[in-house]
Amino acid sequence: MPQTLPSDGLPVPQRYGAILAIALGITVAVLDGAIANVALPTIARDLQASPAASIWIVNAYQLAIIVSLLSLSFLGDILGYRRVYQCGLVVFTCTSLFCAFSDSLGMLTFARVLQGFGGAALMSVNTALIRIIYPQRYLGRGMGINSLIVAVSTAAGPTVAAAVLSVASWQWLFLINVPVGLGALFLAFRFLPDNPQKASEQRFDIPSAIMNALTFGLLISALSGFAQGQSGKLVAAELVALVVIGVVFIRRQLRLPVPLLPVDLLRIPVFSLSLGTSVCSFCAQMLAMVSLPFFLQTVLHRDEVATGLLLTPWPLATMVMAPIAGRLIERYHAGLLGAIGLGCFAIGLFSLALLPASPDNWSIIWRMMICGAGFGLFQSPNNHTIISSAPRHRSGGASGMLGTARLLGQTSGAALVALMFNLFSDQGTHASLLLAGGFSTLAAIVSALRLTQPGPQQKAG
Repeated sequence: MPQTLPSDGLPVPQRYGAILAIALGITVAVLDGAIANVALPTIARDLQASPAASIWIVNAYQLAIIVSLLSLSFLGDILGYRRVYQCGLVVFTCTSLFCAFSDSLGMLTFARVLQGFGGAALMSVNTALIRIIYPQRYLGRGMGINSLIVAVSTAAGPTVAAAVLSVASWQWLFLINVPVGLGALFLAFRFLPDNPQKASEQRFDIPSAIMNALTFGLLISALSGFAQGQSGKLVAAELVALVVIGVVFIRRQLRLPVPLLPVDLLRIPVFSLSLGTSVCSFCAQMLAMVSLPFFLQTVLHRDEVATGLLLTPWPLATMVMAPIAGRLIERYHAGLLGAIGLGCFAIGLFSLALLPASPDNWSIIWRMMICGAGFGLFQSPNNHTIISSAPRHRSGGASGMLGTARLLGQTSGAALVALMFNLFSDQGTHASLLLAGGFSTLAAIVSALRLTQPGPQQKAG
């Protein structure tokens, strides 16, 4: 396949095939992080495992992703994003079969760890590939499509899981990945482009990779342990180990010419501000998404079906707004779009928290729509800025940090919901929504700070 100039992107027929390969891979990787939650009781019953032990079916997948994301994105800079993505598809597809044929909790947990490494390979380089696939002037549209896929896959997870479980056993939640993965693999080999330039002078530092895994692993473990009410001494020990290893890890990265933890990119003000915006906004999103079902059912007394329907306007509004925001970034500064979007998100969250005692459905629906539209307006321009503000040969590092920021925000948000429930008991859902509004307001302020920095499109132009 002919090599194209990086600034020109891919010609249109090849571009569509390449973006479809990414869409299919990211869809199954994100879906698999969400569908297992719904199936946990069924799987635990079938494998004769306790509910507490079965949580590892979810945690193992998320933990494997976050400890390997930056290492795999670094390998993408060296070996090529296409190669890492193709290997990720192979691993993810094969381990989905392993998950489906697991007959014990230990075997399934191990399979989910391996599947998480495959998912991490897909997530670590997907936005770096989009930077090559799309012409520079249309990069925002590519980011809009990617944001749309992630948002829809996250929101559709429980629905897809419920639909599959209504007609088939839990094993089919993993078996359906196989044909999708094979289709994505065919498209990836045929259409995905190679890096215009590989960072062949970069060296993969194994001690850095180990310390990276320990740092993020301990952080997630401490947050999850705190959320689940584990022993205070154990959580404290994890935090001490995290500080010690984290300090050594960061000091090592500062000495390396091309660090695995991209401290070189964090020195770019617009990059670090965009990452801060991302962490705060995803923390707010998870605070809301975890607490809202409890709020609708226990406070507003809606049944399960009504709860599902009332939550639907949020992802629908995000689906509509994400591609629009991808086009708006071609004309307006990401800091402005992010501040407006996150401001709307905060208004929607505060208005949900301040609902009257017996609201009608429409009062809930329009607030959900404001939340979804605001989040959709922020996400595509923010991702565009994170990727395009990095030098082209460091796109892998930027892509890895984008995924890491999202997962850190989501994990922190889930832990904070547990804290709110422990502190405020019956008022925990209100407290979670108010805290989500606070994080969204903070994210809007951080986004507005980027207005003092030139937008990537200004630099490119």
